[in-house]
Amino acid sequence: MGRVFSRFRGLVSSLQRSRDTVFGNVSSLFEGRAIDDGMWEELEALLIQGDVGVDLSEELVKRVRERVRAEGVVDPAQAREILKREMIALLRRHETAGHVHGGLRLMPGYLTVVLVVGVNGAGKTTNIAKLAQYLKESGRRVVVAAADTFRAAAIDQLKIWGERADVPVIAHAPGADPAAVVFDAWKHARAVHADVLLIDTAGRLHTKFNLMEELKKVNRVLARQDEKAPHEVLLVLDATSGQNAVVQAREFQKAVGVTGIVLAKLDGTSKGGVAFSIADELRLPIRFVGTGEKIADIDTFDPEEFVRGLFAAHGQAA
Repeated sequence: MGRVFSRFRGLVSSLQRSRDTVFGNVSSLFEGRAIDDGMWEELEALLIQGDVGVDLSEELVKRVRERVRAEGVVDPAQAREILKREMIALLRRHETAGHVHGGLRLMPGYLTVVLVVGVNGAGKTTNIAKLAQYLKESGRRVVVAAADTFRAAAIDQLKIWGERADVPVIAHAPGADPAAVVFDAWKHARAVHADVLLIDTAGRLHTKFNLMEELKKVNRVLARQDEKAPHEVLLVLDATSGQNAVVQAREFQKAVGVTGIVLAKLDGTSKGGVAFSIADELRLPIRFVGTGEKIADIDTFDPEEFVRGLFAAHGQAA
């Protein structure tokens, strides 16, 4: 229980800015006032401000309002609890078998290949290092492929992180063919009986057609080694970019079939509501969230913990 509490405390800390602004105001809305039309209008406006999205905010308020009326709720604190339960249900409503929030689907004795993609500046390379550390601490043997060959700094950065985490990083010279790096990394991972191969890719602007085509080439190289690879395509999104993150995700889905999201820089935004838009509009699970700048500041995403974190300042359990 100690570790679970510690992880939740880390998530609570990372959501401080969200609570201090938008979601703190959402929670305060249910204090010291009657439930009336004005409250629902204010709630919808705050959710939109928090990057939940216009249509989704309207739907969420409608669902909460209908439940409050149907259940005869008159206590605003009870209405707040209904809101929280509906927020959790919203995050979970598109979950299906094998398509759920939190972590990776790993099979014992099988090399799981994870392609990590994202636009420039989203924190992709740093979060690959965090993932490597997290997986190693979970008892997995990890290999990292430095396939962002366009930036020498990205290769050097991964090597430094790899040394800190004691994880091998397979790299070629800057400017090398990323697909060749991936092939060599796959061979090395198989030779050392690794559990997971994490593949860094160059930061892609989602409007750059040729760069997207290169990602498809990497996919083809992997498929020749294992017809099911890559088994996961994780898209790193910057939580501070708000609804633009949803637009980016749609483009990557078209190009490389994204299977999950790493929501980075959650500690740096006051608009944590983008998680709801991602989960609902894109029907993509959020696998991990970045909760700080250190290599250990990453956690699996859990809808209950996330909603608890948004409202934690008021000591309410989700």
